[in-house]
Amino acid sequence: MAILTSTDFRGLINQRFFKNFLPIPAMNEFAIGSFAPPFQLVNAATKQPVKLRDYTGNRQEDGMMPRPVVLAFTRIFTEKQYCPLCYPHIKALNEAYDAFQQRGAEVLMITSTDQRQSEVVIRDLGLQMPLLIDPGCRVFRTYKTGQALGAPLPAQFVLDTTGRIQFRHSFSFLEPNARVDRLLAVVDELRSSPSPLIANR
Repeated sequence: MAILTSTDFRGLINQRFFKNFLPIPAMNEFAIGSFAPPFQLVNAATKQPVKLRDYTGNRQEDGMMPRPVVLAFTRIFTEKQYCPLCYPHIKALNEAYDAFQQRGAEVLMITSTDQRQSEVVIRDLGLQMPLLIDPGCRVFRTYKTGQALGAPLPAQFVLDTTGRIQFRHSFSFLEPNARVDRLLAVVDELRSSPSPLIANR
């Protein structure tokens, strides 16, 4: 989990590293069917604030249709150092972004890197999905993703159009991140069923 993909360690040891150094396991405190905690973060590409309720809930007042949302909390140390267990998942989600969009779903990737670092990540990986920055790890902690060895742990949540959690996956060494095909399958079930599935990992 702590192996880096680069030998360039500049910028790794910082206040965020020490705050996330001690291991804290993920806590599955959110019941399936409960509302996801609201948040507001900045989109690193546009530098504009993004609220979770921009995508879910009652959108009639602004004429927008609510949509399913995949919250992909990911583990990036700095713009030069990626978690080797999360890097392939970031790439796979990015490659599948069009498939989520075609299903009417949005993918919001959340990282603890700051604005400057995140701009480099977007450029180097050619990210299509919104990358929301949480350098203080406030939203990571709200969602109880856990932390270890310098960065918060990854987690994935799928929300239905009302903003209720219908799927969650917490980090484990056996399956660090939920497979992209599993996330797509959850979105498909949400589209086809008036009564959302109950899924928990």
